[in-house]
Amino acid sequence: MKPSLRSRQEPRRLSNGVIIGAMLLSLCVLSIVKARYCATPFGKAEDQLQEQMNASIRMETEESPARTPGGDTAPAVTTPAVVATTTTSGGKGKGKKGSKAKPTCYMTSKRSERCDASGDIRVDGNRSTIYVSGIDREWRTKPYARYHDPVAMAHVREYTLKPLPAASDSAPACTKNHSVPGFMFSNGGFSGNLYHDYTDVLVPLFISTHQFKGRVQFLLTGMKPWWVAKFTPFFRQLTRYDVIDVDNDQEVHCFPRIVVGATFHKDMGVDPRRSPGHVSVVDFKRALRRAFGLGREAASRGGATGAGRPRLLIISRRGSRRFLNEREMARAAADAGFEVRVAEPDQHTDMATFARLVNSADVMVGVHGAGLTNMVFLPRGAVLIQVVPFGGLEWLTSVTFKDPAADMEVSYMDYNVKLEESSLIDQYPRNHQVLTDPYAVHKQGWDALKTAYLDKQNIRMDLDRFRATLQQAMSRLP
Repeated sequence: MKPSLRSRQEPRRLSNGVIIGAMLLSLCVLSIVKARYCATPFGKAEDQLQEQMNASIRMETEESPARTPGGDTAPAVTTPAVVATTTTSGGKGKGKKGSKAKPTCYMTSKRSERCDASGDIRVDGNRSTIYVSGIDREWRTKPYARYHDPVAMAHVREYTLKPLPAASDSAPACTKNHSVPGFMFSNGGFSGNLYHDYTDVLVPLFISTHQFKGRVQFLLTGMKPWWVAKFTPFFRQLTRYDVIDVDNDQEVHCFPRIVVGATFHKDMGVDPRRSPGHVSVVDFKRALRRAFGLGREAASRGGATGAGRPRLLIISRRGSRRFLNEREMARAAADAGFEVRVAEPDQHTDMATFARLVNSADVMVGVHGAGLTNMVFLPRGAVLIQVVPFGGLEWLTSVTFKDPAADMEVSYMDYNVKLEESSLIDQYPRNHQVLTDPYAVHKQGWDALKTAYLDKQNIRMDLDRFRATLQQAMSRLP
């Protein structure tokens, strides 16, 4: 009987083991699925901004495009060219058959694409076409460093790189010849908003062209004349030549080399390990100082003269996220030992004048928004105080201004708004989700977050907290 009993129990043990193993395997699979597809928007801050909520400042500018893509161009649908290869053809098909070379166009980051070609280059901007000798296929590209954002890219003109026809009568004739390389970029997208001007255009442009030492011709697509005038002093640091409105000048420009598209590293920043010559964002700030004639290199507790009072600049806002007790803040700062200035930059502010004002400040304070981009003009050792609106927005404010500040040699401070300081307390019942559970609002998506915490919130600063913050800022000054 005993052998018979063991023979009945053995399959039961095997069955239990299979069941336990299957349960463990199911738990592992569920964990993987949850991590991949069910993550909340409160993971890695950079990924949140890049993938879903990057529009925080782009909606502030009146001229910014609407959420629904429109206009004459469609959203970019570009296969990452980094996986493509071209066959070396030697102009007329000569060369080793099947040999592989670097692709003409390739992604330099998930936000930027670069096309680089040498030879007989003919740029026909009226047809959005660049004819290139020695290539055997077409490439399409949009020279704006925001490829991850289809709303922005819908407002960037697409250019096509085409093989130069072998027959001379089929190729467009050169009407202007250049002996230096051409570099094409766009000020479409969200340019016109100061934060995007720097993050999407100017910093990538510096990364990509400073090594030419002025011997490069800029070709600008989507040109806004007022925008070019605003930043012309900076362009003069990178090129010896006037910027060409390539879309509309009715010329065929011929170059020995063309580069299309600037390289993005990080928001408001430069990665010296990847940049030509290992330049950093400090070098970018140095170029800005030369461009706008900013003589002050370092902040001081003694102010600009070293023997006076440090200057506090309050960045004012007219729309949402404005200070409701701005005058009281200025008086409190004066009592704390600061010389106080209040300024409200906008699209029409003279860049050089405002740059000098910011450069004269030792401490700058403002609510999260595009105006804080002017931190690029602060002297070394200055303090930036970012007022973070109520609503769990620390991830957003970190990526946009906190993280770049250290590389810019600026001391950074947060002032996190409490519910009692927010105008939201007067707009919603005390038990409303907007007040009690901001992260539940975050889970509803970017539009819900933006409407609740960025578009409808103003700030009444607690003056005691503000004075304590200013004292800490004062102690940080050299």
